[in-house]
Amino acid sequence: MPRKTLTKTRNARLRSGTMTRRRNSESRSGTTTGSRNSQNRTRTTTRSRSGLSRSGTADRSRARDRNRSSFRTEEADVVIRHPHAMDYSIVFLVIFLVGFGLVMIYSTSSYKGSLYMGDAAYWLKRQAVFAVIGLLAMFFLARIDYHILNLKRWFPYVYYVGIILLLFFTIAFASVTNGSKRWLTIGPISFQSSEMAKLVIIVVLAIYISQKARELRTTRGIIKAFALTIPIIGVVGIENLSTSIILLAISVIMIFVASNKWLPFLAVGAVGVAGAVALLVTQSYRMGRILVWLHPEDYDNGLQTLQGLYAIGSGGLFGKGLGNSMQKMGFLPETHNDMIFSIICEELGLFGAVRVIILYFVLIWRFMIVAVNAADLYGSMIVIGVIAHIGIQVFINIGVVTNTIPNTGIPLPFISYGGTSLCFLLIEMGLVLSVSRYMRLRE
Repeated sequence: MPRKTLTKTRNARLRSGTMTRRRNSESRSGTTTGSRNSQNRTRTTTRSRSGLSRSGTADRSRARDRNRSSFRTEEADVVIRHPHAMDYSIVFLVIFLVGFGLVMIYSTSSYKGSLYMGDAAYWLKRQAVFAVIGLLAMFFLARIDYHILNLKRWFPYVYYVGIILLLFFTIAFASVTNGSKRWLTIGPISFQSSEMAKLVIIVVLAIYISQKARELRTTRGIIKAFALTIPIIGVVGIENLSTSIILLAISVIMIFVASNKWLPFLAVGAVGVAGAVALLVTQSYRMGRILVWLHPEDYDNGLQTLQGLYAIGSGGLFGKGLGNSMQKMGFLPETHNDMIFSIICEELGLFGAVRVIILYFVLIWRFMIVAVNAADLYGSMIVIGVIAHIGIQVFINIGVVTNTIPNTGIPLPFISYGGTSLCFLLIEMGLVLSVSRYMRLRE
């Protein structure tokens, strides 16, 4: 083989070997670079994940710190469990209403007292004694913790059984007054047990609702709560239908506020309407009250309603002046009791009557503030019961005087004559003031 040919062949082999080595080295370097890149990507992903986990952990720790700080702030701002000053606006309103009631009792009863008792201030003195007793009881209860009424488990049973026994005792042994047995006479003092029943039903229901709040979310729980009140309402209704209606209304309002259902209350309303219709059909004198209410001028029993309307109309805007009423001179019966609002309209006019109504609204508004900010459900329900009691009685009394609803004997709270009613109302005020001393406050 010629030398030139061998040389070319040798050079071609060398070039092909060099090319092969280069390709292998490039492939190895590519593989190494790819592995390095993949390792770098893995490290980058791991670092990013660890960074995310660190940032997420940091965010969660910051959120926990914020929650803790906000919890501490709320805890410092809201919850103050120790007693503080009572709501003095309620104290002022109550004392003013009691004082105004004493003035109006003297104005409405002075003629009758001087004529029949030989003392123009006869009813004023008796009412003043009960007012002092009631105010002392109010301030005493305001200074103690209202939870003392629920200190032992058996306390509610004592209240419940005790008031039922007292009501039966009243029916059995009370003296007959105006055709019904409502008053127990102990020496010179006459005591109306149905007024105590209002206080007892408020306290017992407040204790029951605070202990069975979850059950009141069911229809069965609502029925059980109503069943608790039926014995008291039924015994009172034997001799005093108007007071039993007030007790039923207090119970309905308290249970309604504590429950999140409303359909069972429609059933209660239907039962109440059916019961009222049954009473009207079976007892003719109650139907007679409806007829007198519709046409007072056609019946002798409508005299009280007509004279009350005359008193309201003759007062005008600003009244005849305190003590200058004409209707109290024997024309209008019960001027210092149930019909005292008509004399207020006659002597102080529409302007004075509206101011009295505004005072009641302001008092109930203050009660609502105490109920909303009460330390617990038990205290809140006590105040709700007192709101229902006073609001219903004011509505019924003014409705009767203005002939808006049929005539029934319900006193005007704090103003009408009645020692038992005033004392128990002031006891209820003491409980409300006690609740106000433990309200949640913000620093």
